[in-house]
Amino acid sequence: MIDFKSTLKIALKSLEVNKMRSALTSLGIIIGVAAVVAMLAIGSGTNKQVQVNIESMGSNILTIRSATAKTGGVSMGMGTKPTLSVKDADAIKKSARGVESVAPMMSSTRQTMYGNQNWSTSVYGITSEYLYVKNYEIESGRGFTRDDNNNASKVAIIGSTVANELFGDVNPLDKTVRVGNIPFKVIGTLKSKGQMGAMDQDDLLFIPLTTAQRKVFGTDFPGSVSQIIVKVLSVDDAQIAENDIQVILKARHNLGKMQENDFEIRNSAEFQEKMKSTVQTISLFLIIVASISLLVGGIGIMNIMLVSVTERTKEIGIRMAIGARASDIRIQFLIEALVLSLIGGVLGIIIGVLIAWLFSVLADRMVVFTLAPILLSFGFSGLVGIGFGYYPAYKASLLNPIDALRYE
Repeated sequence: MIDFKSTLKIALKSLEVNKMRSALTSLGIIIGVAAVVAMLAIGSGTNKQVQVNIESMGSNILTIRSATAKTGGVSMGMGTKPTLSVKDADAIKKSARGVESVAPMMSSTRQTMYGNQNWSTSVYGITSEYLYVKNYEIESGRGFTRDDNNNASKVAIIGSTVANELFGDVNPLDKTVRVGNIPFKVIGTLKSKGQMGAMDQDDLLFIPLTTAQRKVFGTDFPGSVSQIIVKVLSVDDAQIAENDIQVILKARHNLGKMQENDFEIRNSAEFQEKMKSTVQTISLFLIIVASISLLVGGIGIMNIMLVSVTERTKEIGIRMAIGARASDIRIQFLIEALVLSLIGGVLGIIIGVLIAWLFSVLADRMVVFTLAPILLSFGFSGLVGIGFGYYPAYKASLLNPIDALRYE
C-alpha cells in the first residue's frame, strides 16, 4: 500500500526546500490561469454588453431607408433622396403581416441653445410610436401626443447628454430651448441608454415629425421622411414582414419587376447575429491564446521537474534502498507537480480576477465572472500538473537504486 500521507509530506518538504525554484515553476501556470480567467471574464462581459446595447436599440426591428441621391455622379448615401413618406408608413402598418408598430422619422444635426449654453446634437422628427419601437423611456415629463403631431407643436423631449450640456443642474422641464432660431418647450426627458460603440444614445433631441417637416428641416416633398422603423411581432415574422413591405413599396412607388428599388430594408436580427458571431470569435481567440500560456506553463513544470530528478538522483537511490517502491517515487514527483500546478492555479485565479476588475474600472467596460470558467481553469491547471509531471515522475521511478546511490 502506498502511504499517501508520508509521500505528501516528503513532496511538500522538497518544494519548501527549493522555494525560489518552486515559485518560478508555478509562474507559468499563474500567468496561464490568470490569462484564461481574465479573458473569459472580459469576453463574457463584452458579449453581455453587446446584447444590452442591441436590446437598447430595439429588438425585432426592420429599418427602411430612402434611396441614394447623386450629385455630379457621386452617391450621397442611402436616405439622401426623399422617396419614403408618411403615407408609405401608414400603408405598411395597414397591410404588412407580422407588423406590431410603425414609426416614420427624419433626422439631422442642429445647434441647440439654452441661455448662453449651446450644443450640437442630433434632432429627430418622430411620432409617439418611435419611443416604443426604439425602447426609449420617459424619465420625467411626458411623451408626444397625437395633437402634438397634428398641430406641429413646438415641443421637445431631450436625452440626458443634451440635458447635462445645456441645463447642468437646472430642471429642463418647461424650459425653452432653441433649435436653430426656433424655440421649443421641453416637455420630457429620457432615461439614459448609454454608449453604443462610438454613438452616444443620449445625445439627441426629439420633436414632433410634422414640426420637423414644416418648421425645422423643410422639404420640397410634403410628408416625406428619411426612414421608416418597423417593429415586428417576433423574429419569425421578420422575413414575412420584409417581403410584404417590398411588395407594398414597389406598388406604391410604381416600380416594375426589373427596376431597382428606391429604398433599402435592413433587418436588425441579421446585424445582431453578426455582432454576436464577431464577439464569440474574438472571445474564442483570446481563450486559445490564454490556453497556450497555460500549456507553456506546463512545459515549464516538466522541465524543472526533470532537472529536479537529476539533482535528486542520490536521494531517490537512498529511498529505494530503504524500501521505497517505484510507485512511491512516481507518486512523490506527481504530487510535487500537482501541488505546484494547484498553487499556481489558485494564485492565477486571484490575479485574473484582479486584472479583469482593473480592466472594468480603468476602461469602463463590463466584465462578467461566472463560477464554471474559474473552476474549469483550476481543474485544467491540475491536469496540466499531472500531465506534464508524469514523465519526470516515471523517469525517476525507473532509476536503478545502485546506480542512483553512486550518482554524484
